[in-house]
Amino acid sequence: MRKQSGVSLMGLIVTLGVLGFIGVMAAKLMPAYVEYFAVKKMFAAMREGGDLKGSVRDIRYSYEKRNAIEDVKSVRGDDLEVSKEGGEAVVTANWSVKVPMVSNINACLDFTATTAQ
Repeated sequence: MRKQSGVSLMGLIVTLGVLGFIGVMAAKLMPAYVEYFAVKKMFAAMREGGDLKGSVRDIRYSYEKRNAIEDVKSVRGDDLEVSKEGGEAVVTANWSVKVPMVSNINACLDFTATTAQ
């Protein structure tokens, strides 16, 4: 008589439960990371488009025009820090996002995006 081998029902349920929990947590965190990558994309487009050569007001206006398309809620034009390094403007955005996970447990994410290379 051969010994049975394979996955037990209890092992399958536990594995699916853990994978489901990880999937739900990833789905809750995804919008914050999508906004982060959208801000980075806007900064790259500003750098490539030559929008960093104007005044601080012009740089913020350029960001706001791009943000009208991307619709990033966490970072506005007034939140940008503009400084000069080596004769070129460097734009930096720092922001935090608090994502409710389970009950009273939150994930606090800190993001920093910059035009410096």
